[in-house]
Amino acid sequence: MTTTSVSKPSAKVKKRNLNTEDYFTNGSEDCENSKERFRLCQDMLDKMKSETELVQDELNKMILDSLLEFIRKSATSFLSREDDWASHMRASEIPTAALVLGVNVNDHDMTFQSLSDQLQQSVTPFVVSVQAKECTVVRHLLQKVLQRLMGMSVSMDEDEEEGSTDVPQKRVHCSLRALCDWYKTVSKKPSGISPGKKRSSSEMEFPARPPIILIFKDLEAFSPRVLQDLILICSQYTQELPLLFIFGIATSPSTIQRMLSHSVTSLLCIKLFQSSSCTQHLATVIDKLVLTSQFLFKPSGKVLQVLVGLFLYHDFSVCNFIKGFKLSMLEHFHSQPLSVLCCKKEDALARAERLSHQEVERVRQLPSFMRYVEEQEPQEQVELLTNDEHVKEVCQKLLKSLRKYHKNYFPILRCLHELTASLPKYPLGKQIRELHVTCLERKVWETEEYETALQLLRLLAKDELVSVLHKCIEILKPGKTKKIREALRQLQDFTAKFQQLDDSSAVEINAEGGEGDTACGHSLQKKTDLFHLQKTLLQMKESRRTKKRSPFELLRNQAVEYIDSLVRMHLTPPESQPLHEVCYYTSSGTLRRHLNATPRTSIQTALSHPYYYLQNKALRSEAGAISSAAPDICIAYKLHLECGRLINLYDWLEAYTTVVSAAESDSPDPSEKGKVDEVRHARFIRAVSELEFLGFVKSTKQKTDHVARLTWGGC
Repeated sequence: MTTTSVSKPSAKVKKRNLNTEDYFTNGSEDCENSKERFRLCQDMLDKMKSETELVQDELNKMILDSLLEFIRKSATSFLSREDDWASHMRASEIPTAALVLGVNVNDHDMTFQSLSDQLQQSVTPFVVSVQAKECTVVRHLLQKVLQRLMGMSVSMDEDEEEGSTDVPQKRVHCSLRALCDWYKTVSKKPSGISPGKKRSSSEMEFPARPPIILIFKDLEAFSPRVLQDLILICSQYTQELPLLFIFGIATSPSTIQRMLSHSVTSLLCIKLFQSSSCTQHLATVIDKLVLTSQFLFKPSGKVLQVLVGLFLYHDFSVCNFIKGFKLSMLEHFHSQPLSVLCCKKEDALARAERLSHQEVERVRQLPSFMRYVEEQEPQEQVELLTNDEHVKEVCQKLLKSLRKYHKNYFPILRCLHELTASLPKYPLGKQIRELHVTCLERKVWETEEYETALQLLRLLAKDELVSVLHKCIEILKPGKTKKIREALRQLQDFTAKFQQLDDSSAVEINAEGGEGDTACGHSLQKKTDLFHLQKTLLQMKESRRTKKRSPFELLRNQAVEYIDSLVRMHLTPPESQPLHEVCYYTSSGTLRRHLNATPRTSIQTALSHPYYYLQNKALRSEAGAISSAAPDICIAYKLHLECGRLINLYDWLEAYTTVVSAAESDSPDPSEKGKVDEVRHARFIRAVSELEFLGFVKSTKQKTDHVARLTWGGC
């Protein structure tokens, strides 16, 4: 279950509204800069939205196409039942598609919405989606189906309809017989469209008897008895109604057998459809949003780990991952004034030329720019620290260099992943995101895993190595930078040289010099434990000392060394690039506080320090003091912190009245001050009830006029 985080606002941001421009401009010194950042962020969010929708459509295309084909065949079979004896024998069976979508329930709505749209456009206008929370009994389920199909009020019983005194409106009785009569009337129309639904001229014509499709979004949440009763009722009308069910399953197809008896499942003609896994969906989204130079905004390694960690350990929801990614982007554009340079190349260069003096000073204060200044000659350092125009020119050069860095980084990263993903034990990670995080946080060539991967690459057989190099060549072909083109040419040369090794040399290599390597390379596929791996590497090391290397070994080592040089040249951490703060968001702690819900901490903060949320200056108070202007529940909460395990309600009421009366200093009678009246008594009772609802106190049988305190200390 996903909870909403109510986190403590920072000192810089008084009011957070992620849906308006005020989120960027509130409390900002440079309003124009903030508006510009807001527009850039909005444009990037729109591009991300369209990109993620395309990804979703591509992933759903295969399963939705097969599902639509099944539904079309079922719709065709409805027309041939009267003529086909075999179809007539199966007429009591209801065609059912069991759609297994996985445990990422939050992503199912998008899939079902796309499915409903395609069905209504190409198969039938009669599509109804229902959820378990609105169908607790069969009558409610039938009522929802009839209302959404027929577009009119549905009465639950005849007495209710006769006793109604409201304005007369078109009503029908809640039964499948009424649905049959309505369907006969509607299906006789040429378009086959129900009243109130419009179709464009470009839409295709529906069959003579378009099926009625019922989509059960969350099958596991439905009551088994409700489902069984509905199926039994619908099976009696299969000759008159072309019904078709779609079961949305989150866990396993065995759920159907577990929920429904054999006598009920025998009335269904079930076909299973399996969607792509949520991890595959996540990998595709990361590939489109993160591992690309198209979007200039980049999360740091720790930020990406926070987002992936929430995905893996909470709900497996790709939609929530995308929301977290968008939230990190909003935080970056809001908190980093220089993110105004995070835009298209031409716009960024033009904006760098128009930097104000205040923005130039912000550039000088960037840690990466300070390191860049320290590496320059003394005369250049003076210019960078005193001449604003010179800083603008240098910023343009550094922004160009940062873009080239990204264009070179991602192709080489994909090549390294292709080279190491097939190695035993995945030394650099099975997923490319793991390798990406490693490259973001440190120099990957200094890790033990990288050294192990290189040693394993030196053991690959010729066919395996050539196959991987061909994949790397396909990755580098779209590259347009000089460095990538040079790498592409070198890899093509290596593959050509491998192909030029004649068969006799290959035989000699396998028999003499390459025999041990090839044997070790094949053994790596079988023996993947650490002991055998170390033993194999030691054997190779000893054999190389005693045997002369073959041409294949020399060429293989040259290829591996060249790949190593590419990694050292292009996979440097982004912190090494000046002005990387313009594009990279690194505040993983802030993002974690927003996304990781901590209800108790947030509630205690709100009750102890209501000023942080209400932003009312009258609520300011010193540490430990109780403001008389605070809400009643805050006063009662602070007073209860001063009590022990059992709290005397009367003493608590007296203390509460004393604090509240301090705010009512305009009372004409001083004797009335601090006195418990009915209004204060009622306010106190309500405050205590709210604290009991929140779980801070509870009633106790030990003493009738006491309550027990449930929480101690802070979080």
